[in-house]
Amino acid sequence: MAERAKVTIAVPSLNQGRFLEQALASIFSQGVPVEVYVADAGSKDESSQVIARWSERLLGWRSHRDAGQSAAINEGVAKGSAPYVCWLNSDDWLLEGGLAKLVAALEADPAAPMAYGRAWNVEEATGRRKPVLVRPFSERWMSQLCIVAQPATLVRRSAWEALGGVDESLHLAMDYDLWWRLYRTYGAPAFVDDFVAVNREHGGTKTATQRAAHYREAIGVVRRHYGRVPLKWYLAQPYAVWYRSLVGR
Repeated sequence: MAERAKVTIAVPSLNQGRFLEQALASIFSQGVPVEVYVADAGSKDESSQVIARWSERLLGWRSHRDAGQSAAINEGVAKGSAPYVCWLNSDDWLLEGGLAKLVAALEADPAAPMAYGRAWNVEEATGRRKPVLVRPFSERWMSQLCIVAQPATLVRRSAWEALGGVDESLHLAMDYDLWWRLYRTYGAPAFVDDFVAVNREHGGTKTATQRAAHYREAIGVVRRHYGRVPLKWYLAQPYAVWYRSLVGR
């Protein structure tokens, strides 16, 4: 009998076949029993060939237009039954042993609704690597910026299902919103002070192409969960939008 999966991983993707192979390879090399569902939104690139190569190891997959990334994430998680869940965007990847560290953190702290670790940002064009700004959890810091790197997270299924997963009305800051809801409902997450994942920066990310919209959505999340919007958001937004558009990422 196959070992029961410990983690359900949803992989939402659209026209990122050039990255998908690395994402899937990183998942299946973790040494943790996983069930993986690829929710492809009808890619026109080489994604179908990549998925075909991994199909026998997948819990399932589909390729057609959908209601967006948030809906695809919820769909993928709902296909599985493992006690821990997460999603990995198809342009990101997990570092060796990273998933085991997150599982261990949740098993060591049964009250924690989720665990998160550190992550690297890697620029596709240059290969330059820098750490994502991740910190031990603090409500004050969370109100200033998202201190949780999405690829480096793992959520307890019971908490995920109780909250209904990610908010499908959000398309850019759904992760930030989920971290807030988990914290408000269950308390602070467990922090793993180690690098567990990589966030790939490239010109096709929604963060790069929809910077202003991302800020507006994130500000709405802060206002909803923190009760007010710290001045930092209004001071940083014009600079961040201008600078990112200037450098093209």
